[in-house]
Amino acid sequence: MSTADVFSSDSPRSAQASQLTSANPADWPVAPGWQPLVDAFFASAKGQSLLDFIQSRLDAGAVIFPPRPLRALELTPPEDVRVVILGQDPYHGRGQAEGLAFSVAPGVRLPPSLQNIFKEMQRDLGVPFPPFPNPGGSLVKWATHGVLLLNTCLTVEEGQAASHSGKGWESLTDAVIHHVAEGGKPVVFMLWGSHAQSKRAFIPQDRGHLVLTSNHPSPLSALRPPVPFIGNGHFGRAREFRLQHGL
Repeated sequence: MSTADVFSSDSPRSAQASQLTSANPADWPVAPGWQPLVDAFFASAKGQSLLDFIQSRLDAGAVIFPPRPLRALELTPPEDVRVVILGQDPYHGRGQAEGLAFSVAPGVRLPPSLQNIFKEMQRDLGVPFPPFPNPGGSLVKWATHGVLLLNTCLTVEEGQAASHSGKGWESLTDAVIHHVAEGGKPVVFMLWGSHAQSKRAFIPQDRGHLVLTSNHPSPLSALRPPVPFIGNGHFGRAREFRLQHGL
């Protein structure tokens, strides 16, 4: 998969298509391999509480993003996961979030963190920096090629960062991380920032995984010690790891 093939440049979506309209998990498709885990979560007390919360916020007129909270699990089946990149919660600007960590909908200007991700790829791998608006910042093709772009909280309200944090999504996404980490094949985990690194406890050390940690790509931390994001070399190390394992 070349970097040029990863990104798309479709037209921006309508306002209605860019926000959540239902609190029914049946409207949020996932790949078959994830379905038992997802069903078990939504049948649990935490899952039901989360759905009640989301419905109450929709009833109150809250604008919630993204329209399909489980899109990472829709596009990247568990058996295909080769790399996991963890984010925190979706972008809270209208039209930005598309259900994949760090990714923005086609036609949306690149957020600073995503710009830094592309800059580090260019520095590390020698790939061209993607200019706006072509090919843009949608990472859908990463997701369809085995990169699980997972936020640990999967919904957010417009203009209110972390507004759905602690409401229950973390129980599901922790289970997803644990499921991948307990699988039978080596996976690359890219943990950027303290929040993502707190999930390291779910990744056993005896399964041959490659766990890469550094500061978050946000401009506030990308160039700061102890491990700046710019210059971390994670993309090259991930490529070498995959080649060493014949993957």
